Amino acid sequence: MEDTLVLAQEIDFSMWGLYLRATLTVKIVMLMLIAASIWAWAIIIEKFISYRAARREARRFDQAFWSGEPLDELFEQLGPEPRGRAQRVFAAGMLEWRRSHRDDGGLIANAQQRIDRSMDVAIQKEADTLQRGLPVLATVGSTTPFIGLFGTVFGIMNSFIEIAEQQNTSLVVVAPGIAEALLATGLGLLAAIPAVIFYNKFSADSDRIIGGYEAFADEFSTILSRQLDS
Repeated sequence: MEDTLVLAQEIDFSMWGLYLRATLTVKIVMLMLIAASIWAWAIIIEKFISYRAARREARRFDQAFWSGEPLDELFEQLGPEPRGRAQRVFAAGMLEWRRSHRDDGGLIANAQQRIDRSMDVAIQKEADTLQRGLPVLATVGSTTPFIGLFGTVFGIMNSFIEIAEQQNTSLVVVAPGIAEALLATGLGLLAAIPAVIFYNKFSADSDRIIGGYEAFADEFSTILSRQLDS
């Protein structure tokens, strides 16, 4: 018994040691899970930065829009292709507004509908950009636990095969294989849990940001509608 405990203490149970002892299939599973986790964290960091920038830009533009400055002057300052997301929605509406004027100063029919559609298209483009990468987080969150479970099942199966071959159920034979198998499950959960948490957070954040663009488009459309009616 004491000899078995001594041998068990000599086994390297670090993550690197468990990885080196794992079979090729389990090693591939572990590498896939690590790659998925790195990919998910890269998206998480990028979304933190881009969503924070989008909210900051939207606040600045909202202040400029409601500052009382004439809309034509604001549009001239921003240009037809501004960098900000909210600014691009505004620019899309203003471009269509200007295109809807005839040479004699009158307006082409159905100008309001075209302006609304232009801003809707701009909002959809911004929504696609904001939500890019979120399906990856959803996929990582939903699949990596099962990939880790596959590695665990395969590792435990190999442990039982080794037990049968050696005709020995001692701790020295059983412990390394079980530890390797459970490491795959742990890596799967390590990748999945942050991916699910941040997918839900970023989905809610993107909905709020896009909702702000839609609210602005409605307010801007109302302003233009008053000018059309007058």
